[in-house]
Amino acid sequence: MTEPSLRERALRHLARRDYSRAELARKLAPYGASEEIGAVLDRMHELALQSDARMAASWVRSHAERFGRTRLQNELSRRGVPPDLIEDALASDGLASEAERACAVWRAKFHAVPADAREWARQARFLYARGFAAEVVRAVLREKPEDVGEATE
Repeated sequence: MTEPSLRERALRHLARRDYSRAELARKLAPYGASEEIGAVLDRMHELALQSDARMAASWVRSHAERFGRTRLQNELSRRGVPPDLIEDALASDGLASEAERACAVWRAKFHAVPADAREWARQARFLYARGFAAEVVRAVLREKPEDVGEATE
């Protein structure tokens, strides 16, 4: 049996899920020269089989309920999506507000407002790790901004 071509390998990957151009190039790198890979990826883009914009929008839709804007941006950037496409994907109208998403994530993990500074810091770290902004975390945990410095120190 013969080795699959770069085109076949690319199609197999894209049949499973959308990949960014950079991700797909990394997956194909062991199997061909960069010029060959570039040509295959150009052809996939021409045929609308691969699209960074579509991949970014799909990824944001599937992960936005669990992560904040910062985490979504970082993950898409890590996957090789250009910054302008990341902003377009994050600006889509279908997303709930950052505060609503943070509240839903917090409610799923914790069921009570933190009783002391240590618990507040633990819950805040959880939300920060999920990519939510400091002001959103403060709003979710119902803290006054002047108390935040004392609670996290």
